[in-house]
Amino acid sequence: MTTFTSSLPDSLLQRLNDTAQKLKLPKNKLIEKALDIYLDQINRAEYVSSYKLAGQDQDTILIAEEGMIEYMTQLSDTDETR
Repeated sequence: MTTFTSSLPDSLLQRLNDTAQKLKLPKNKLIEKALDIYLDQINRAEYVSSYKLAGQDQDTILIAEEGMIEYMTQLSDTDETR
């Protein structure tokens, strides 16, 4: 594990101390968990944003529609063979 040194505003450091004591966790574990959650949220937001962009791209929409038509045809063919 790598050591990381940073400075924090006094008010944030006090909140960190208070919360770490309340949860009975070392401050570094609380920071690690908080950072992990925050980075996951950023990653999810980027994922959502990419889907929103894809939903506005006409080529992507066309490919999706063609794929759905083929999928529905396959389902129909399966139903007919039963």
